[in-house]
Amino acid sequence: MLKPGSTIGILGGGQLARMIALAAAPLGLKAHIFAPEAGSPAFEVAAAYTEAAYDDEAALERFARAVDVATYEFENVPVATAEFLSEKAPVHPGARALGITQDRLVEKSFIAGLGIEVAPFAAVNDAAELEHALAHIGRPSVLKTRRFGYDGKGQVMLREADEADTAFDAIGRHPAVLEGFVPFVREVSVVAARRADGAFAAYEVTENEHRHHILHRSTVPANVTPSAEASAHAIARRIGDALGYVGVFAVELFVVGEGVDQRIVVNEIAPRVHNSGHWTLDGAETSQFEQHVRAIAGWPLGSPARRGVRVEMTNLIGSEADHWHKVLEEPGAHLHLYGKAEARPGRKMGHVTRVFWG
Repeated sequence: MLKPGSTIGILGGGQLARMIALAAAPLGLKAHIFAPEAGSPAFEVAAAYTEAAYDDEAALERFARAVDVATYEFENVPVATAEFLSEKAPVHPGARALGITQDRLVEKSFIAGLGIEVAPFAAVNDAAELEHALAHIGRPSVLKTRRFGYDGKGQVMLREADEADTAFDAIGRHPAVLEGFVPFVREVSVVAARRADGAFAAYEVTENEHRHHILHRSTVPANVTPSAEASAHAIARRIGDALGYVGVFAVELFVVGEGVDQRIVVNEIAPRVHNSGHWTLDGAETSQFEQHVRAIAGWPLGSPARRGVRVEMTNLIGSEADHWHKVLEEPGAHLHLYGKAEARPGRKMGHVTRVFWG
Protein backbone atom coordinates (compact mmCIF):
# COMPACT_ATOMS: atom_id res chain seq x y z
CA MET A 1 0.00 0.00 0.00
CA LEU A 2 1.36 3.39 -1.01
CA LYS A 3 1.64 6.21 1.51
CA PRO A 4 0.81 9.86 0.84
CA GLY A 5 3.85 11.48 -0.72
CA SER A 6 4.43 8.53 -3.04
CA THR A 7 4.78 8.98 -6.80
CA ILE A 8 2.59 7.41 -9.45
CA GLY A 9 4.24 6.93 -12.82
CA ILE A 10 1.91 7.25 -15.81
CA LEU A 11 2.80 6.02 -19.29
CA GLY A 12 1.16 8.36 -21.79
CA GLY A 13 0.71 12.10 -21.60
CA GLY A 14 -2.79 12.78 -22.94
CA GLN A 15 -5.97 13.92 -21.26
CA LEU A 16 -6.50 10.68 -19.35
CA ALA A 17 -3.04 10.92 -17.77
CA ARG A 18 -3.74 14.58 -17.03
CA MET A 19 -6.94 13.74 -15.16
CA ILE A 20 -5.31 10.88 -13.26
CA ALA A 21 -2.56 13.26 -12.14
CA LEU A 22 -5.12 15.85 -11.09
CA ALA A 23 -7.02 13.22 -9.09
CA ALA A 24 -3.83 12.04 -7.37
CA ALA A 25 -2.85 15.49 -6.08
CA PRO A 26 -5.64 15.98 -3.46
CA LEU A 27 -4.76 12.54 -2.08
CA GLY A 28 -1.20 13.68 -1.40
CA LEU A 29 0.24 11.66 -4.29
CA LYS A 30 2.55 12.97 -7.00
CA ALA A 31 2.51 12.07 -10.70
CA HIS A 32 5.45 11.48 -13.02
CA ILE A 33 4.47 11.32 -16.70
CA PHE A 34 6.41 9.32 -19.30
CA ALA A 35 5.51 10.15 -22.91
CA PRO A 36 7.31 10.60 -26.23
CA GLU A 37 5.29 13.61 -27.42
CA ALA A 38 6.66 17.07 -26.70
CA GLY A 39 4.21 19.34 -24.90
CA SER A 40 1.92 16.52 -23.79
CA PRO A 41 -1.13 17.89 -21.89
CA ALA A 42 -0.35 15.88 -18.75
CA PHE A 43 3.12 17.44 -18.43
CA GLU A 44 1.49 20.70 -17.27
CA VAL A 45 -0.06 19.21 -14.13
CA ALA A 46 2.55 16.64 -13.07
CA ALA A 47 5.30 16.92 -10.48
CA ALA A 48 7.75 15.55 -13.04
CA TYR A 49 7.83 14.22 -16.58
CA THR A 50 10.10 12.27 -18.88
CA GLU A 51 9.95 12.92 -22.60
CA ALA A 52 11.29 9.75 -24.22
CA ALA A 53 10.32 6.88 -26.50
CA TYR A 54 8.59 3.86 -25.01
CA ASP A 55 11.50 1.65 -26.08
CA ASP A 56 14.16 3.85 -24.48
CA GLU A 57 15.28 1.42 -21.78
CA ALA A 58 17.70 3.85 -20.13
CA ALA A 59 14.92 6.42 -19.73
CA LEU A 60 12.50 3.73 -18.55
CA GLU A 61 14.98 2.59 -15.91
CA ARG A 62 15.37 6.13 -14.57
CA PHE A 63 11.58 6.49 -14.60
CA ALA A 64 11.13 3.23 -12.67
CA ARG A 65 13.56 4.40 -9.98
CA ALA A 66 11.62 7.65 -9.61
CA VAL A 67 8.15 6.14 -9.08
CA ASP A 68 6.50 3.86 -6.53
CA VAL A 69 3.97 2.32 -8.94
CA ALA A 70 3.45 2.63 -12.69
CA THR A 71 0.25 2.64 -14.72
CA TYR A 72 -0.81 3.77 -18.20
CA GLU A 73 -3.47 5.96 -19.71
CA PHE A 74 -4.03 4.08 -22.96
CA GLU A 75 -3.78 0.55 -24.25
CA ASN A 76 -1.28 1.09 -27.06
CA VAL A 77 1.75 1.28 -24.78
CA PRO A 78 4.02 -1.55 -26.01
CA VAL A 79 3.72 -4.72 -23.94
CA ALA A 80 7.53 -4.90 -23.92
CA THR A 81 7.58 -1.54 -22.12
CA ALA A 82 5.23 -2.79 -19.40
CA GLU A 83 7.22 -6.01 -19.04
CA PHE A 84 10.51 -4.12 -18.75
CA LEU A 85 9.10 -1.77 -16.12
CA SER A 86 7.49 -4.59 -14.13
CA GLU A 87 10.95 -6.01 -13.43
CA LYS A 88 11.84 -2.77 -11.64
CA ALA A 89 8.60 -1.42 -10.14
CA PRO A 90 4.98 -2.51 -9.61
CA VAL A 91 2.93 -2.01 -12.79
CA HIS A 92 -0.88 -1.92 -12.59
CA PRO A 93 -2.67 -3.21 -14.55
CA GLY A 94 -0.18 -5.87 -15.54
CA ALA A 95 1.35 -6.56 -18.93
CA ARG A 96 -0.95 -9.56 -19.48
CA ALA A 97 -4.08 -7.40 -19.44
CA LEU A 98 -2.39 -4.97 -21.81
CA GLY A 99 -1.39 -7.75 -24.22
CA ILE A 100 -4.84 -9.33 -24.34
CA THR A 101 -6.68 -6.08 -24.95
CA GLN A 102 -4.28 -4.78 -27.59
CA ASP A 103 -5.27 -7.52 -30.04
CA ARG A 104 -8.95 -7.73 -30.95
CA LEU A 105 -8.72 -11.41 -31.93
CA VAL A 106 -6.99 -12.39 -28.70
CA GLU A 107 -9.41 -10.25 -26.70
CA LYS A 108 -12.54 -11.74 -28.25
CA SER A 109 -11.19 -15.25 -27.84
CA PHE A 110 -10.47 -14.47 -24.18
CA ILE A 111 -13.98 -13.11 -23.56
CA ALA A 112 -15.70 -15.97 -25.38
CA GLY A 113 -13.56 -18.41 -23.38
CA LEU A 114 -15.17 -17.02 -20.21
CA GLY A 115 -18.58 -18.00 -21.54
CA ILE A 116 -19.53 -14.37 -22.23
CA GLU A 117 -21.43 -13.54 -25.41
CA VAL A 118 -19.60 -11.61 -28.12
CA ALA A 119 -20.40 -11.04 -31.79
CA PRO A 120 -19.49 -13.94 -34.10
CA PHE A 121 -15.90 -13.41 -35.22
CA ALA A 122 -13.14 -14.87 -37.36
CA ALA A 123 -9.47 -14.14 -38.01
CA VAL A 124 -8.63 -12.51 -41.35
CA ASN A 125 -5.07 -12.31 -42.66
CA ASP A 126 -5.72 -11.89 -46.39
CA ALA A 127 -8.55 -11.38 -48.89
CA ALA A 128 -9.09 -15.12 -49.32
CA GLU A 129 -9.60 -15.57 -45.56
CA LEU A 130 -11.99 -12.63 -45.61
CA GLU A 131 -14.09 -14.31 -48.31
CA HIS A 132 -14.15 -17.51 -46.26
CA ALA A 133 -15.11 -15.63 -43.09
CA LEU A 134 -17.90 -13.78 -44.90
CA ALA A 135 -19.32 -17.08 -46.10
CA HIS A 136 -19.70 -18.19 -42.49
CA ILE A 137 -20.52 -14.92 -40.70
CA GLY A 138 -22.41 -13.18 -43.48
CA ARG A 139 -23.23 -9.54 -44.14
CA PRO A 140 -23.59 -6.97 -42.75
CA SER A 141 -20.38 -7.39 -40.79
CA VAL A 142 -17.46 -5.28 -39.66
CA LEU A 143 -13.82 -5.77 -40.63
CA LYS A 144 -11.45 -4.39 -37.98
CA THR A 145 -7.68 -4.33 -37.71
CA ARG A 146 -6.48 -6.50 -34.85
CA ARG A 147 -4.41 -3.65 -33.41
CA PHE A 148 -4.41 0.13 -32.94
CA GLY A 149 -7.98 0.92 -33.95
CA TYR A 150 -10.05 3.41 -31.93
CA ASP A 151 -12.79 6.00 -32.56
CA GLY A 152 -13.78 4.16 -35.73
CA LYS A 153 -10.27 4.04 -37.17
CA GLY A 154 -9.07 0.81 -38.74
CA GLN A 155 -12.50 -0.60 -39.48
CA VAL A 156 -14.95 -0.84 -42.33
CA MET A 157 -18.53 -2.08 -42.65
CA LEU A 158 -19.24 -4.77 -45.26
CA ARG A 159 -22.73 -4.75 -46.71
CA GLU A 160 -24.23 -6.92 -49.44
CA ALA A 161 -22.73 -4.99 -52.36
CA ASP A 162 -19.29 -4.45 -50.84
CA GLU A 163 -16.28 -6.29 -52.24
CA ALA A 164 -14.04 -8.19 -49.84
CA ASP A 165 -10.84 -7.13 -51.57
CA THR A 166 -11.81 -3.45 -51.44
CA ALA A 167 -12.60 -3.71 -47.75
CA PHE A 168 -9.27 -5.36 -47.04
CA ASP A 169 -7.51 -2.56 -48.94
CA ALA A 170 -9.42 0.02 -46.84
CA ILE A 171 -7.78 -1.20 -43.62
CA GLY A 172 -4.33 -1.31 -45.18
CA ARG A 173 -4.31 -5.12 -45.54
CA HIS A 174 -3.34 -5.47 -41.89
CA PRO A 175 -4.15 -8.61 -39.88
CA ALA A 176 -7.79 -8.26 -38.96
CA VAL A 177 -10.88 -9.78 -37.41
CA LEU A 178 -14.29 -9.99 -39.05
CA GLU A 179 -17.19 -9.47 -36.66
CA GLY A 180 -20.80 -10.25 -37.33
CA PHE A 181 -23.08 -7.23 -37.01
CA VAL A 182 -24.96 -7.16 -33.70
CA PRO A 183 -28.54 -5.78 -34.05
CA PHE A 184 -28.22 -3.65 -30.94
CA VAL A 185 -30.80 -1.13 -29.73
CA ARG A 186 -28.27 0.92 -27.78
CA GLU A 187 -24.59 1.05 -26.87
CA VAL A 188 -23.67 1.07 -23.21
CA SER A 189 -20.61 0.57 -21.05
CA VAL A 190 -19.70 -0.30 -17.50
CA VAL A 191 -16.67 1.25 -15.81
CA ALA A 192 -15.31 -0.71 -12.88
CA ALA A 193 -12.36 -0.86 -10.51
CA ARG A 194 -10.55 -3.82 -8.98
CA ARG A 195 -7.80 -3.97 -6.38
CA ALA A 196 -5.08 -6.60 -6.19
CA ASP A 197 -6.94 -8.34 -3.35
CA GLY A 198 -10.06 -8.71 -5.51
CA ALA A 199 -12.06 -5.83 -4.01
CA PHE A 200 -14.40 -4.61 -6.75
CA ALA A 201 -16.63 -1.59 -7.40
CA ALA A 202 -18.62 -0.79 -10.53
CA TYR A 203 -20.34 2.39 -11.65
CA GLU A 204 -23.83 2.10 -12.99
CA VAL A 205 -24.27 1.25 -16.64
CA THR A 206 -23.76 4.26 -18.92
CA GLU A 207 -25.64 4.82 -22.18
CA ASN A 208 -23.45 6.11 -25.01
CA GLU A 209 -24.27 8.01 -28.18
CA HIS A 210 -21.64 8.10 -30.95
CA ARG A 211 -21.29 10.48 -33.87
CA HIS A 212 -18.90 9.70 -36.70
CA HIS A 213 -17.57 6.77 -34.61
CA ILE A 214 -16.56 9.14 -31.77
CA LEU A 215 -18.33 9.23 -28.43
CA HIS A 216 -20.60 12.27 -28.35
CA ARG A 217 -22.64 11.90 -25.17
CA SER A 218 -22.83 9.57 -22.17
CA THR A 219 -25.87 9.45 -19.91
CA VAL A 220 -26.68 7.79 -16.61
CA PRO A 221 -28.87 6.09 -15.73
CA ALA A 222 -28.97 4.05 -18.93
CA ASN A 223 -32.19 2.75 -20.43
CA VAL A 224 -31.59 -0.84 -19.32
CA THR A 225 -33.52 -3.22 -17.12
CA PRO A 226 -32.27 -4.10 -13.62
CA SER A 227 -31.53 -7.58 -14.94
CA ALA A 228 -29.39 -6.21 -17.80
CA GLU A 229 -27.57 -3.89 -15.38
CA ALA A 230 -26.80 -6.80 -13.06
CA SER A 231 -25.59 -8.86 -16.03
CA ALA A 232 -23.27 -6.03 -17.15
CA HIS A 233 -21.77 -5.75 -13.66
CA ALA A 234 -21.32 -9.52 -13.40
CA ILE A 235 -19.58 -9.57 -16.80
CA ALA A 236 -17.20 -6.79 -15.72
CA ARG A 237 -16.37 -8.60 -12.50
CA ARG A 238 -15.73 -11.90 -14.30
CA ILE A 239 -13.43 -10.17 -16.79
CA GLY A 240 -11.57 -8.26 -14.06
CA ASP A 241 -11.04 -11.41 -12.00
CA ALA A 242 -9.90 -13.46 -15.01
CA LEU A 243 -7.33 -10.80 -15.92
CA GLY A 244 -6.16 -10.38 -12.31
CA TYR A 245 -6.79 -6.74 -13.08
CA VAL A 246 -5.70 -3.85 -10.84
CA GLY A 247 -7.09 -0.41 -11.60
CA VAL A 248 -10.06 0.99 -13.51
CA PHE A 249 -11.24 -0.57 -16.74
CA ALA A 250 -14.26 -0.33 -19.01
CA VAL A 251 -16.29 -2.92 -20.86
CA GLU A 252 -18.10 -1.63 -23.93
CA LEU A 253 -21.40 -3.43 -24.47
CA PHE A 254 -24.33 -3.80 -26.85
CA VAL A 255 -27.89 -4.04 -25.57
CA VAL A 256 -29.93 -6.38 -27.76
CA GLY A 257 -33.71 -6.51 -27.41
CA GLU A 258 -36.12 -4.47 -25.32
CA GLY A 259 -37.84 -4.92 -21.99
CA VAL A 260 -37.61 -8.37 -20.46
CA ASP A 261 -35.86 -9.57 -23.63
CA GLN A 262 -32.83 -7.35 -23.13
CA ARG A 263 -29.51 -9.12 -23.17
CA ILE A 264 -25.91 -7.91 -23.04
CA VAL A 265 -23.25 -8.61 -25.69
CA VAL A 266 -19.64 -7.54 -25.12
CA ASN A 267 -18.00 -5.37 -27.75
CA GLU A 268 -14.53 -4.78 -26.27
CA ILE A 269 -12.49 -4.09 -23.15
CA ALA A 270 -10.55 -0.91 -22.43
CA PRO A 271 -7.78 -1.50 -19.83
CA ARG A 272 -7.82 2.07 -18.53
CA VAL A 273 -10.01 4.91 -17.41
CA HIS A 274 -12.53 5.53 -20.16
CA ASN A 275 -14.22 8.39 -22.00
CA SER A 276 -17.66 7.05 -21.08
CA GLY A 277 -16.69 7.36 -17.42
CA HIS A 278 -15.92 11.07 -17.54
CA TRP A 279 -19.36 11.81 -16.11
CA THR A 280 -18.04 10.55 -12.77
CA LEU A 281 -15.81 13.63 -12.37
CA ASP A 282 -18.78 15.70 -11.21
CA GLY A 283 -21.56 13.12 -11.17
CA ALA A 284 -20.30 10.41 -8.79
CA GLU A 285 -19.14 10.26 -5.20
CA THR A 286 -15.72 9.09 -6.44
CA SER A 287 -14.48 9.88 -9.95
CA GLN A 288 -13.09 7.09 -12.10
CA PHE A 289 -9.70 8.86 -11.95
CA GLU A 290 -9.57 8.92 -8.17
CA GLN A 291 -10.84 5.34 -8.14
CA HIS A 292 -7.97 4.29 -10.41
CA VAL A 293 -5.46 5.98 -8.13
CA ARG A 294 -6.99 4.29 -5.09
CA ALA A 295 -6.92 0.87 -6.76
CA ILE A 296 -3.30 0.96 -7.93
CA ALA A 297 -2.20 2.46 -4.59
CA GLY A 298 -3.88 -0.39 -2.69
CA TRP A 299 -6.22 2.03 -0.93
CA PRO A 300 -9.92 1.46 -0.10
CA LEU A 301 -12.12 1.92 -3.15
CA GLY A 302 -14.49 4.86 -3.05
CA SER A 303 -18.24 4.87 -3.50
CA PRO A 304 -19.32 4.71 -7.17
CA ALA A 305 -22.78 6.12 -6.34
CA ARG A 306 -24.27 8.69 -8.70
CA ARG A 307 -25.03 12.25 -7.63
CA GLY A 308 -28.36 13.70 -8.75
CA VAL A 309 -31.15 11.99 -10.65
CA ARG A 310 -29.39 12.10 -14.01
CA VAL A 311 -25.91 12.95 -15.30
CA GLU A 312 -24.78 13.76 -18.85
CA MET A 313 -21.28 14.08 -20.27
CA THR A 314 -20.79 15.68 -23.68
CA ASN A 315 -17.47 15.59 -25.50
CA LEU A 316 -16.09 18.77 -27.04
CA ILE A 317 -14.64 17.74 -30.40
CA GLY A 318 -12.40 19.99 -32.45
CA SER A 319 -13.70 23.55 -32.71
CA GLU A 320 -16.59 22.83 -30.32
CA ALA A 321 -14.17 23.70 -27.53
CA ASP A 322 -14.01 27.26 -28.87
CA HIS A 323 -17.43 27.85 -27.27
CA TRP A 324 -16.09 27.31 -23.74
CA HIS A 325 -17.43 30.67 -22.60
CA LYS A 326 -21.01 29.58 -23.34
CA VAL A 327 -20.53 26.52 -21.16
CA LEU A 328 -19.31 28.72 -18.33
CA GLU A 329 -22.48 30.81 -18.61
CA GLU A 330 -24.68 27.72 -18.18
CA PRO A 331 -25.80 27.02 -14.59
CA GLY A 332 -24.89 23.52 -13.48
CA ALA A 333 -22.46 22.84 -16.33
CA HIS A 334 -18.91 21.76 -15.47
CA LEU A 335 -16.23 22.49 -18.08
CA HIS A 336 -13.12 20.33 -18.44
CA LEU A 337 -10.56 21.38 -21.08
CA TYR A 338 -7.55 19.20 -21.79
CA GLY A 339 -4.90 21.83 -22.51
CA LYS A 340 -4.30 20.73 -26.11
CA ALA A 341 -2.67 23.38 -28.25
CA GLU A 342 -4.43 22.63 -31.53
CA ALA A 343 -8.13 21.91 -32.14
CA ARG A 344 -8.23 19.49 -35.09
CA PRO A 345 -11.39 17.91 -36.54
CA GLY A 346 -12.17 14.72 -34.63
CA ARG A 347 -9.82 15.57 -31.77
CA LYS A 348 -11.18 15.42 -28.21
CA MET A 349 -10.46 18.83 -26.71
CA GLY A 350 -12.52 18.62 -23.54
CA HIS A 351 -15.89 17.67 -22.15
CA VAL A 352 -18.83 19.08 -20.21
CA THR A 353 -20.68 17.32 -17.40
CA ARG A 354 -24.17 18.25 -16.29
CA VAL A 355 -25.73 16.92 -13.08
CA PHE A 356 -29.53 17.15 -12.90
CA TRP A 357 -31.20 17.13 -9.50
CA GLY A 358 -34.86 17.15 -10.48
